[in-house]
Amino acid sequence: MTIDTSPVVARDLDEILDRDLPWSELSGRTVLVTGASGMLPSYAVRTLLALNDRTGAGITVHGLVRNEEKARRLLADVVDRPDFRLVVQDVSAPLELSGPLDYVIHGASAARPALHGSQPVTTIRANLMGTFHLLDLCVEKAARGFVLMSSAEVYGAQAPETELIDEQSYGGFDILNPRACYAEGKRAAETICVTYRAQYGIESRVVRFGHVYGPGMALDDGRVQADFAANVVTGKDIVLNSDGSGVRTYTYVADAVAGMFYALLRGDEVAYNVADPDGLVSSGGWRSSSPRCARSAGCSCGSRTRPTHARTA
Repeated sequence: MTIDTSPVVARDLDEILDRDLPWSELSGRTVLVTGASGMLPSYAVRTLLALNDRTGAGITVHGLVRNEEKARRLLADVVDRPDFRLVVQDVSAPLELSGPLDYVIHGASAARPALHGSQPVTTIRANLMGTFHLLDLCVEKAARGFVLMSSAEVYGAQAPETELIDEQSYGGFDILNPRACYAEGKRAAETICVTYRAQYGIESRVVRFGHVYGPGMALDDGRVQADFAANVVTGKDIVLNSDGSGVRTYTYVADAVAGMFYALLRGDEVAYNVADPDGLVSSGGWRSSSPRCARSAGCSCGSRTRPTHARTA
């Protein structure tokens, strides 16, 4: 049974699987992907299932979601496959999973900026308690590895002239601001990963994404690339909420997911920035920059926030 998806996504999956990676290490394994209906996690799910189709890898994929109706709509092309299991529950609660478990890709998180203000408790709980519960499950199942989908937000405030940030360049932010729930939650989740590695030997990888765009991006996401695309789709003027001089990296979703699999299958460090250095653009110059935009119809990019990293795994 093959994935019946859009030509753009099908091409993306082929490009990911064409990367020179030891894909055979995943053969016969069981992988849990949390937040499976989200943009990045859903690409991870489809990549693993496409690997089954291409090579007969025999991977069993569990996709954890909180909203079953939404998941069945967004994962309609894979949800009824025999090698996919839909798991419906909040990642903040302890998870019981029958059978073996070899890898966990933890992507469940309230990434939309609007939620950081309106639901700060839910935001930080998913990052902290979700990571604890999943790593406890990894210990119980003697899992081979754990991947945390983290964020460039962990770097905090940077000097105005900063363009590229390496993995050790941590700045600060106001920990008493409720909106710090996302960045602080991701920072703490990363520390949780390394503590389980130190105490229980769980091999963990942290992948820090910048701005990612492509198929599956929600137009009401609240970040600038979604705002711009939504304005184009609805025929409205594109509005900048700043002078447009700030820069950020913009990475196509398939490249971001390929970077994550590089970190999982070839990584020898704990934390990796996963971003496209050629996608370092300002919102004032988004229309003439970032050639990746041509890969996804209706997609745009730009910035209204601080600079961030652009190193690749």
